[in-house]
Amino acid sequence: MYTFDSRIRYSETDASGRLSVTGIINYLQDCTTFHSEDMGVGVDYMKQVQKAWFLSSWKIEILRRPELGERITTGTWHYGTKGIYAYRNFGMWDEEEKELVRADSIWILCDMKTGRPLRIAEEDVLPYGSCRPRLEMGAVPRKIEIPKEYEQKAGIVVASHHIDTNQHVNNAKYVEIAREAWNSEKEISEIRADYKKAAVLGDILIPRIGKIGEEAVISLCREDGQPYAVVAFREKSVPDEGRGIEL
Repeated sequence: MYTFDSRIRYSETDASGRLSVTGIINYLQDCTTFHSEDMGVGVDYMKQVQKAWFLSSWKIEILRRPELGERITTGTWHYGTKGIYAYRNFGMWDEEEKELVRADSIWILCDMKTGRPLRIAEEDVLPYGSCRPRLEMGAVPRKIEIPKEYEQKAGIVVASHHIDTNQHVNNAKYVEIAREAWNSEKEISEIRADYKKAAVLGDILIPRIGKIGEEAVISLCREDGQPYAVVAFREKSVPDEGRGIEL
């Protein structure tokens, strides 16, 4: 497993004084990016070979959001591939090794010359080391059911602060935009996101907010109704609590 240590900064907290939901996602993204950089297959290398890893979907469980100044460890490991899909887990722990966050994710390797997915070869994942067992998190479906009934909000124009090095809207920004459109003040226990089409600078994301069971589902759509991304939130019903897990 690849890990890095950090301390929660004031700039990463929200009004509650704890690591924000966007901050959690940024830590997970940074962890996998650091992993690639340290293994010699980071951003510059992928540009040279004209390939890129794109997140297809993930499920994030938030047990407890760490507070300002807390020291944490964030980790990631891959646990397998199948065809065009690669599978990766994430974890976040406090100083007592109690679990704060866990996540499961599905990735696609794309040929940047053609824009099409590649069948993943052993050489593509070899730098990340041997597989580690998958976290027990239940199924992580690649698709999220979209409600037939929804409330539509005003569109958000993609600005430069939404864009990452792939020149697309960053994965965390879709979740941030969806959460702000949903506008709930309740604590979130689970996030699922399904990324369908990359939005770029100047595109308009139109939020459509509905509900499926206990999940609030927000589709960030084009003007024709086709989604760029679908994000589902589940609210926390019990107080924050950590649970031990071996690093």
